[in-house]
Amino acid sequence: MATSSTPDFNKVLYRPLAEIDPEVKNIIDKETWRQFTGLELIASENLTSQATMEANGSILTNKYSEGLPNARYYGGNEYIDELEELCRKRALVAFNLDPAKWGVNVQPYSGSTANFAALTALIQPQDRLMGLGLPDGGHLTHGYYTQKKKMTASSIYFQSFPYAITKDSNLIDYDALSSQAKIFKPKLIICGASAYPRDWDYAKLKEITIRDGAFLMCDMAHTSGLVAAQELNSPFDHCDVVTTTTHKTLRGPRAGLIFFRKDLSNSPDLEKRVNEAVFPACQGGPHNNTIAAVATALQQVAQPEFKAYAKQVVANARALAETLIGHGYKLQTNGTDNHLVLWDLRPIGLTGSKVEKICDLMGITINKNAVSGDASAQVPGGIRLGTSALTSRDMKEADIKLVGDFLHRAVQLSLLLQKEAGTKMLKDFVRVASKQEEGKVGHQQVKQLRDEVREFAIKWPLPGVDVANLQKPDGLHEPF
Repeated sequence: MATSSTPDFNKVLYRPLAEIDPEVKNIIDKETWRQFTGLELIASENLTSQATMEANGSILTNKYSEGLPNARYYGGNEYIDELEELCRKRALVAFNLDPAKWGVNVQPYSGSTANFAALTALIQPQDRLMGLGLPDGGHLTHGYYTQKKKMTASSIYFQSFPYAITKDSNLIDYDALSSQAKIFKPKLIICGASAYPRDWDYAKLKEITIRDGAFLMCDMAHTSGLVAAQELNSPFDHCDVVTTTTHKTLRGPRAGLIFFRKDLSNSPDLEKRVNEAVFPACQGGPHNNTIAAVATALQQVAQPEFKAYAKQVVANARALAETLIGHGYKLQTNGTDNHLVLWDLRPIGLTGSKVEKICDLMGITINKNAVSGDASAQVPGGIRLGTSALTSRDMKEADIKLVGDFLHRAVQLSLLLQKEAGTKMLKDFVRVASKQEEGKVGHQQVKQLRDEVREFAIKWPLPGVDVANLQKPDGLHEPF
């Protein structure tokens, strides 16, 4: 609190957000209302805890801490050192790792920076790597490029070649990967994905990398919470480096982690290389407030309650898959082992872009996503759905089945809107669904379904928010 002697130029430091910047406060309030009144089904999102948000918004944001514990470039870091060492310890405990065999860097700002730092540590510029192709469920940072352009740093600074899934089962084609690796001779193979509903055979991948003298890296960003809870195979049994985000199934703040083996005979200095790749090679001072929030989230991950949560996430994903299949829809791999399903809309003549738009109007947040065989990631034939966030709002299988029914109605409504639009253009589809066409049957049904979704959504709590006293803010972008 400011004192009587506080100069005018410092009084702003003591005033609350609502008073000093009501515009930003209003935007935060609108986003809170959106999350409370809607259904979050984006597979790469989750709802973190109140404790994690408190740590992330703490006074630790004030401190600069370039370097590592006990080797900083600034003074006054004795408590930051304590914090980072605690976060490292908790990361190893959360994944049941032996500290004699594994180390971890907890400073990456995100999963993308964690991945590029890992590549920087493992291989040299223009070395070869292989990752799962983007249309088959891979990630941009695993070497994605198109015929006309190298899209991300992992393809700009390294030579990349995608492996694929099989056409019939849509599972990873390990045999083809093995044959391609014999010819391409990568120095690194990356496993892990952003839209692959099944588990991985890390042992098969390790056989390939041992044969070809390559490193094996897993990006478990999507599934790390399920790995920690032992709901999925552990990449730590076979991989040399494992990266992850912390905000997806791990249910923490937005950040990244890099785990590395300490006992590699062909790379005894890997710990040094990883740490130097993070700083100073790829980023500056760590975000200490976020590291505190990561530590808090990891402490929660190590508890029995988190294992129950992860089990429910998978059960909910399977319930969602069964509901959609029951309505006659096609899912890639015909089900799921993890937290997500990939819905192929091409057999019914829709694009993921249209279903994403219609769901936005009714308060269901999803994302368009490429499915195997798509020619363009910009106009994909599917949508990706995840159950992590709804599980964090206390939903179980019976509730998720109701959500699946909402999605079924949204897709059927999309078919009606597409017919009413008279073209397959996205802009015409949106026009018919919106206020511009209030007389249309499709528009009326969108509004009705939006009301039902909101009535259902507000029955559930929202972590970190006192929903009992939540007030509808001004300036909402209401579609109706």
